Amino acid sequence: MKKTVFVALAVSALLGACQYKSVAAPELSARDAEYIALVPKFDTYLPYLPYEISDPTGQPPGTIYIDTKEKFLYLVLPNKKAIRYGVATGDEAYGWTGEAVVQRKAEWPRWTPPAEMVKRWPHLKPVAGGMNGGPENPLGARALYLYQNGHDTLYRIHGTNEPETIGRSASSGCIRMRNIDVIDLFNRVPVGARVVVV
Repeated sequence: MKKTVFVALAVSALLGACQYKSVAAPELSARDAEYIALVPKFDTYLPYLPYEISDPTGQPPGTIYIDTKEKFLYLVLPNKKAIRYGVATGDEAYGWTGEAVVQRKAEWPRWTPPAEMVKRWPHLKPVAGGMNGGPENPLGARALYLYQNGHDTLYRIHGTNEPETIGRSASSGCIRMRNIDVIDLFNRVPVGARVVVV
């Protein structure tokens, strides 16, 4: 009997310590709503939805911390809290880790595939000169451009028109988020924010 009570108390304490608070979706502009409605629908695995949690990173508030193995991006908040978002990361061969800063932000950004990517995937030749923002653009609703020492890393935190990839290794190194989540992150993060990718 005592053992059962002890186990019940331990489980209760563990669940109490792991409280997740849902994060309200951001308000969308008319263009956001129109374009997002054209992106294929996909039911995201519940753990990859955004939640406010106890900060597991130990980083200062305002830091974006990306765990490429677990497929989570954390935006560190004050009071030892963080918002955790599910992401897709680079395939092992294209993965990138390190520190950077958000040097630029863009809404429904234009995408120009790097020359190496076009060489690797010849089907991209028709858009080698660039592709305007929109629901078919692989950068999705928003992009945060990552720089090191004033130089573009060519890596981005961006939306996606392939929401089924969240939680997987699927990109060429960039960090993909659901469009609704990257809009939320975009609204919360200023240019100059520190990014840690591990």
